[in-house]
Amino acid sequence: MIQQKHFEVIIVGGSYSGLSAAMSLGRSLRQVLVIDSGLPCNRQTPHSHNFITQDGEKPKVISAKAKLQVEFYDTVQFYNGLAISAIKTENGFEIKTESGKVFTSGKILFATGVKDLLPEISGFADCWGISILHCPYCHGYEVKKEKTAIIANGEMGFEYAKLISNWTKDLRLLTNGKSTLTLEQTQILLKHKIEIIEDEIESAEHENGNVQQIIFKNKEKVEVKAIYFRPPFEQHCPIPETLGCEVNEQGLLQVDPMQKTNIVGVYASGDCTTQMRSVAIAVSTGSFAGAVINKELIDEDFN
Repeated sequence: MIQQKHFEVIIVGGSYSGLSAAMSLGRSLRQVLVIDSGLPCNRQTPHSHNFITQDGEKPKVISAKAKLQVEFYDTVQFYNGLAISAIKTENGFEIKTESGKVFTSGKILFATGVKDLLPEISGFADCWGISILHCPYCHGYEVKKEKTAIIANGEMGFEYAKLISNWTKDLRLLTNGKSTLTLEQTQILLKHKIEIIEDEIESAEHENGNVQQIIFKNKEKVEVKAIYFRPPFEQHCPIPETLGCEVNEQGLLQVDPMQKTNIVGVYASGDCTTQMRSVAIAVSTGSFAGAVINKELIDEDFN
């Protein structure tokens, strides 16, 4: 049970980036509250990769171990729930939770991630994070040389196909409708034996999230073992924008090199701030943000 209401720092989001920031701040003897609703974006992903010392581990195992280690620092407390609003006050910020609890702090760090907006394709959501993937650096090795499809079009489709061809040559680009590739892009992909299919997609047949084949609306089929897709997304938490935090043209929270937003006292780290979505980068930016916040608090004490 959390007794105190005021903290030096409130971290909204208790996954990899938030926990990493909490460790930095806990080791800096700061009074910290981590508010987390327990819905990380990779909760369906069976294994995490490309994070040294944790390669191949289950995401929830990594986060559980991280939380256990952060709990060692008695200045860090956890609140399991959803933060729904925040306002700027004379002395900092006031955050309200869905249950009605209100907490205050001098600084806020948002490590809230993003919400992927998946297409209305039957079976797609069941495979997301398992065999429908967004990042070859995180998952490409496990499906190397397999029959692979990319769902994309235009410039993104062209660049994505070039990238994924490093992991497999058995590759096809599904534009899910008329191709918007340029003639030159089309010729380059065909030269590299990357098939381009313009048929509209109806469904992804799978077994327990492992895709078997793509079925098109014209009833044609193509066998695949992996699909790459970069979904549009929105901020998982609307609070930063209500506080006035700027969002860039990619839909990410705009931060400077010190993880600061344009609102004094508000910081952000992890997936909500970068297109490089990986556990390793989330941990890195969270750890750095925690150190920056501690230094800011020290500087304020000496003013």
